[in-house]
Amino acid sequence: MVKNEDLTQGANYEILFVGRSNVGKSSLIREITGKKVKVGKRPGVTLKATHIRFSDLLITDMPGFGFMSGVKDHKQDIVKNEIVRYIEDNAERIDLAVMVIDGPVFVDLVDRWESRNEIPVDLELYAFLKELNIDTVVAVNKIDKIKDDELDFVIDGIVDKLGMLPPWKQWLDLIAPISAKKGNIKSLKSLIRQRLHAAKRDNLFKYF
Repeated sequence: MVKNEDLTQGANYEILFVGRSNVGKSSLIREITGKKVKVGKRPGVTLKATHIRFSDLLITDMPGFGFMSGVKDHKQDIVKNEIVRYIEDNAERIDLAVMVIDGPVFVDLVDRWESRNEIPVDLELYAFLKELNIDTVVAVNKIDKIKDDELDFVIDGIVDKLGMLPPWKQWLDLIAPISAKKGNIKSLKSLIRQRLHAAKRDNLFKYF
């Protein structure tokens, strides 16, 4: 059996999935790949990246970050540092980052942090990925919990917090509204395929 860390050897195209704990990241990866991602029995247990490999395609699931009930602050800092270190060490290999967020609560979460004059980890990470020139798309998950007539308003608020001007539909190449739980991930698959096509890697379409 190939060890997890050995899966990175010979990978030529890497897609990185990052996100706060409990945003549905593992469910999304399972929905996309058909493979179950190993997760800890409770948030904060997993500290290292886990990988799924298809041909020379590497799909990397980073541990969830942010506040985790029952997990000590220093452990949460370790998770954050591990994520930063992995991205820094592998920036040249990472072709695409997918930042998964909880659509219904994202704006309120950011507002809470900003009311304490703190920068939310999500925004820090998004800025960090952009700083390293890593192509990043945002998967706005759990849209099934948002009323249809409120969806545009909610996502407009999200792109505004991410430093983009609303309306969000001018950012269709960067924003993918999805519901991993309901299997509604077509918009994200489309963005991934666009990137693969631009990289002349249409041969990887079969995995999406």
